[in-house]
Amino acid sequence: MQQLAVVDRVGTGVLDLFASVGAVATFGARAVVAAARPPYEAREVLKHLYQFSCRSAPLIVTAGFAIGIVLSMHTRASLERFGAESMIPAGLAIALVKETGPLTAGLLLSGRIGAGIGAEIGAMRVTEQIDALEASAVDAFRYLVVTRVIACVIALPILTTLMNFSGMLGGFIAETAATGMSLRLYFNRAFSLIDMTDYVPATLKTVVFGFIIATTSSYLGFNTESGTEGVGRASTRAVVLSSILIIVSNVLLVRLIFFIFPEAAGG
Repeated sequence: MQQLAVVDRVGTGVLDLFASVGAVATFGARAVVAAARPPYEAREVLKHLYQFSCRSAPLIVTAGFAIGIVLSMHTRASLERFGAESMIPAGLAIALVKETGPLTAGLLLSGRIGAGIGAEIGAMRVTEQIDALEASAVDAFRYLVVTRVIACVIALPILTTLMNFSGMLGGFIAETAATGMSLRLYFNRAFSLIDMTDYVPATLKTVVFGFIIATTSSYLGFNTESGTEGVGRASTRAVVLSSILIIVSNVLLVRLIFFIFPEAAGG
């Protein structure tokens, strides 16, 4: 009986997860339709873009710099066995640009941005500010959700590029400390095997990450219940669910990139 109860709980949890994903997808589709129609609330979009990008930049730069140093040290430890130390900058650049940078940026920002959106909109829901907006003939969905979705979709590729650059800079610091390599030589070697078919698809997939973060967090905030306790729960669930969706969608997006750009897979 205990085993049946465990199976029932697991099955219920899986069904709840799929139901949540379906509800978020419907919410996101509604946001896409609303974003394509005027008015566009440019001032609100710019305000959120500043909050998401400029205020997240220190986190992204610090994380990228540290990741670049660590990747450089690990890559050196591996390639020294084969006498291929000259390939360290190129290997670091490929790892950062094609996968590590976009995925790490997405997961970091799901915590930094997702928690903020979930808590902010959730607090507005429990304090009836959303109801007040709608009573004032303001489209609360467009004003609160669509503007954040647009800003997040724009911010993610910018922050991913910033993470890639800071990671490369961290790798240079590690290399110059180990071998005294010059900045010019380092970047010449780093970009010797990277072209636009590597950079563009990997960076553009973060548009999907931004959409996932904004729609998931906005949905959970928009449907917050149970007062301040519900706000905290919405904030936590926003981070967890958006992180899971980013990881799963990354697998599908990588496969799609390899299908559309076979050269990105080395084909």
